[in-house]
Amino acid sequence: MAARLIINNPESWLLPGSPNDPRLFHGGVSDQILLYPDHIGQGYRQYIQLRDDLVLVIMDYTIHRELVFNGWLDQEFTTKFEFPISRGNERSSDFIPGFSSKFLAGLHKGQECFEVEVIFKGHAAVAYLQACIDRYSPRTQQLIEEAVQAMWRCRGSKPLNLAAAINRLKAIINRTDYPVKRHSDFPSIAFPDHLYLSAVDINHANRSPVTPDMESVIGQILSCPYRGETRRGYLEKKALELVKLRIEAIAPPRLHPADLDCIYQAASILKAQMANPPTVEELARQVNTNRLKLNQGFHEVYGTTPYKYLRECRLVKAQRLLTESTMPVERIAAAVGYSSRNQFAKAFRKQTGLNPKLFQMQVWPEAG
Repeated sequence: MAARLIINNPESWLLPGSPNDPRLFHGGVSDQILLYPDHIGQGYRQYIQLRDDLVLVIMDYTIHRELVFNGWLDQEFTTKFEFPISRGNERSSDFIPGFSSKFLAGLHKGQECFEVEVIFKGHAAVAYLQACIDRYSPRTQQLIEEAVQAMWRCRGSKPLNLAAAINRLKAIINRTDYPVKRHSDFPSIAFPDHLYLSAVDINHANRSPVTPDMESVIGQILSCPYRGETRRGYLEKKALELVKLRIEAIAPPRLHPADLDCIYQAASILKAQMANPPTVEELARQVNTNRLKLNQGFHEVYGTTPYKYLRECRLVKAQRLLTESTMPVERIAAAVGYSSRNQFAKAFRKQTGLNPKLFQMQVWPEAG
């Protein structure tokens, strides 16, 4: 069995490939092809530069050994839309905005990825970020604004509202020394617990099912019949069409305000009582609804069940405890509601790709 491989530079281990590689759906002379070396996996990443501020990426790979990525991703501000091409039941598209960041994650042996990504840079990235935020529910917008204000408060600066933060981002992009490296323009994230856990809610807002219309456009991207500038123009049109469909799919929950308040209240109870949560029946009674309406409401608001929402909150809290302390894993598991270390480790590996002890040791080497 191959030993686990720890990679500190996420860009150093891929090999240059050829746009004539027969595994590609199509290629152009200006495409950047990166291959997975045999000792790590099999497959490729294909980067197609459509405009200075727009990149289309096609990924198709399988991992052959345990990998740990622990390093910095140095990049300019981007807004990325990920569209997995299903080989199973996973059919959710993710919207991911952000600057460069510390990156700690794992990939397990046999893990597969087959997806299309559309990445915007610079002012286009800000414009698409704004377009998504504008379609979020008022509660999600409020959570994002509170998180932004907490970031600036941690820095010792006057808290910014969401509109001012977007304008600040535009000003950063206009700077002559842009791109910014390693959060030099943003403070360390030191949120209070309730804001840290709000990441679960924001992540759900950033996730959306891949619709049949999106699948159709993805198929057109993969089967592009053109070459040269015609190919570039066609793929640009299809990439923008795909993102337009993705943004239009963002919709606030379609629930009566009273029912919506019940779901938000139930979510708050689960976060506050994750170590000893109520049953679904008890939770429904506490928020004056019934089990059926509670389950339906969670699917409408968060796209999941109350139990799976609770599990996500537990793992986010556990990740924070592992990051901020050398507390034994058993105590952390118990603190977030797991009676068994093995059950906790299994859930944590599924979420992050890493065993919790290994995750902690990457942050705190002395914890070993």
